[in-house]
Amino acid sequence: MKRRRFIGLGALAGVVTGTSPSLAAKIPLDNSRIDKRYQQGQSSWPICLDTATVRPASLREKVKIAAQAGYDAIEPWDRELAEFEKEGGNLKDLGKEIKDLGLFVPSVIGLWNALPPTLETFKESLKDTRNRMRMAADIQSQHIQTIPNTVGENYDQKYVSKRYRELIEIGINEYGINPALVFVKFFPLKTLGQAVGVALDANHPKAMVIPDTFHMHISEGGFEGLNFLNGDLIAIFQFADAPASPEITALGDKHRVYPGDGILPLPEILKTLNSTGYKGCISLELYNPEYWKQDLQEVANTGLRKTIEVINKAGV
Repeated sequence: MKRRRFIGLGALAGVVTGTSPSLAAKIPLDNSRIDKRYQQGQSSWPICLDTATVRPASLREKVKIAAQAGYDAIEPWDRELAEFEKEGGNLKDLGKEIKDLGLFVPSVIGLWNALPPTLETFKESLKDTRNRMRMAADIQSQHIQTIPNTVGENYDQKYVSKRYRELIEIGINEYGINPALVFVKFFPLKTLGQAVGVALDANHPKAMVIPDTFHMHISEGGFEGLNFLNGDLIAIFQFADAPASPEITALGDKHRVYPGDGILPLPEILKTLNSTGYKGCISLELYNPEYWKQDLQEVANTGLRKTIEVINKAGV
C-alpha cells in the first residue's frame, strides 16, 4: 500500500469515527489527469515572480517586468509596499494595475516579528502585523507569509501554534487575507516538518505552510515530507535550485540559482507536489546578487523559461 493511500484511509477512518482529519492527512486526490491551464498549456500551476528575483527595480517596474515576461502572478515584499506608500502611492490603485496587467498576488512577504516568544511581546507586535496585513490586502493578496524570525531558540510549539492561530483569525476576519507559515534554515523554525507541526497544532482549517525547495535542501530536512501532505495545506510553493558548491553548510540565499542550473531533483519534487493535489503558484525566488547585476527583464524571462523547462521535464 502506498504511503499516501495509507494516510488517506487513516483520514477516512477519522471521518467515520467522528474525529477531525488532520490538515496533512486527507483522502487522496485522483491526480491521474493533468490539467495544464497556465503558460499556454505548459503548466498545471500559475507561475509567480518573487520580486526579490529582480530586487534593484522599483515596485512598479517589477510588476511590468513580470507582466512582460509572461508570469501569471507576482509576490512582493512588505517593505516595498511600505516604501510605495511613503512615496505617495496608493496600494489599492496598484492592486488594480496588477490585475489590469493580467497578474494576481498569491502572497506578500511578510509578517516579520509576528511570532515573538512571550504573550506581552506578541500583543505589542500586533500593530505592525495589522499594518502589514492591511497593505497586503490593499493589493488583493491571497496570503501573507508568517515569518518565524522571532520564535526564539527552543521555542514552545504549543505556544507558537496558538499565536499562529490568532494571526489566522485576525487576517481572515479583519483583512480577508490568510497568513501562511514559512520555515527558514537560519531561524529556529527551520524545516518543513517543524512548520507543519505548528500548522497542525494551530487546529485551524485555514492553517497553511509555504514549502521552499532551497530551504528544504539547506536545512537538510529533505523532500520526502511532501509525500505526506495534502495540497490544501500548501499556500504557495517557493522554487529555486541550489549549486553543488559551496558545501551545503555554507549555502545561503545568495547562492540560489535558476531552476535546472543546480543539483536539486526539481522534476521529482514537482511530481510529488502534483500528487498532493496542489493547485497554487510556483513562485520563482532568487536572491542572487549576480543576477541583480544583469538586465532584469532578461533575468525574469530566463527564470520563467527555465521553470517551464523543469515542469515539462517533470511531465506535470
